[in-house]
Amino acid sequence: MNVMDAGSLSSSSSKSNSTRFPLQEKQLQKKHSKENLDRFIPNRSAMDFDYAHYMVTEGMKGKENPSVSSPSKEAYQKRLAETLNMNRTRILAFKNKPPAPVELIPKEFFSSVSYDKPVKARRHIPQTSEKTLDAPDLVDDYYLNLLDWGSTNVLAIALGNSVYLWNGQDGSTSELVTVDDEVGPVTSVNWAPDGRHIAVGLNNSEVQLWDSLSNRQLRTLRGGHRMRVGSLAWNNHILTTGGMDGKIINNDVRIRDHIVETYRGHDQEVCGLKWSLSGQQLASGGNDNVLHIWDKSTASSNSATQWLHRIEDHTSAVKALAWCPFQGNLLASGGGSGDRSIKFWNTHTGACLNSVDTGSQVCALLWNKNDRELLSSHGFAQNQLTLWKYPSMVKMGELTGHTSRVLFMAQSPDGCTVASAAADETLRLWQVFGAPEVAKPTPKSYNTEPFAHINRIR
Repeated sequence: MNVMDAGSLSSSSSKSNSTRFPLQEKQLQKKHSKENLDRFIPNRSAMDFDYAHYMVTEGMKGKENPSVSSPSKEAYQKRLAETLNMNRTRILAFKNKPPAPVELIPKEFFSSVSYDKPVKARRHIPQTSEKTLDAPDLVDDYYLNLLDWGSTNVLAIALGNSVYLWNGQDGSTSELVTVDDEVGPVTSVNWAPDGRHIAVGLNNSEVQLWDSLSNRQLRTLRGGHRMRVGSLAWNNHILTTGGMDGKIINNDVRIRDHIVETYRGHDQEVCGLKWSLSGQQLASGGNDNVLHIWDKSTASSNSATQWLHRIEDHTSAVKALAWCPFQGNLLASGGGSGDRSIKFWNTHTGACLNSVDTGSQVCALLWNKNDRELLSSHGFAQNQLTLWKYPSMVKMGELTGHTSRVLFMAQSPDGCTVASAAADETLRLWQVFGAPEVAKPTPKSYNTEPFAHINRIR
């Protein structure tokens, strides 16, 4: 089908080239010349009627009969015309001349220092991806999480039964693991904070831990879930897993008996998991249309932990979750195809701060680390990435190129580049957030106190 589309595209292009003639361009130029027209309407307020009358009746007699005037008379008339500003030849004026500027305050009263604030240059938002990579066998499943970008600038993506690593530094690609059909496909991937170790969730309810540098499997976490593990989230040495069985489990990867806490609140698959930047609150979204906020301080190893907030405002599955980098208690959540909204929450109080209808399924959300912006990825009908200005939620741009729903997004460590993976089996890289501003070095403060550098004994 793609070949047919490409063929029809090229044939129509060649047809249009063969039917282009120079006459069309000339017609276009003639059209533009008509727009200018050839009728000039004089500006009467700028006319000098007395001078015009003189030039029409008397002023031109000397030029028509130069032999009548003597040289001394011509010199006198020329000098008189210059003095009285009568050496003009235009009779009709078509435009008022602007008045000369009047300096009310002399320039010497102004300081040479400018107090104007520097105008911030408007950032260019690219409409096309910087790079497009092939992603065959990418599972088209909204409830999975198959893409993550580690702190060492290595991108991990799950394709079918395999996990591949793409190095953002040199563009090299390597295969981390391929699992058997009995345990696959891979249903989730998530980098540990060190950027070296990675968790791989599987369809058979197990989670594998791998060392990406040595390509060695460290351990397998079993016994926590009864069904596939579609969401993962690290909080230091704690790996939180969300399963199709609705359970959320905190696993301490340092100890043998790894299950330390269990969160029960979802009736269906947990498809979104995100720890806050402080590591104190956990957000979870499920296919039951419920968003939960959990507090780490209330977690219990003896019984199921009670949620801090249970939010049922979404009318479809809640997968897209993103904690705000500049406000610790601000969470953005996105709803599925039956909801299509992005909602903002105060996680301390559970209050909804704003809700925006995006018009399509919200698959993923990412905050700009360097500015107050939010990026969302969507499904049918445009399959686009949308950049929003926060808090006004004005659209700053839409990035198109994917031909199927954009299921997953991940952000580079510096916050500038975004990777998007879609059901069209392509992975695209976008320079959407731009380069971070370089902070100016603060001037050194000089302490006038003598011997300030010497430690005091109290």
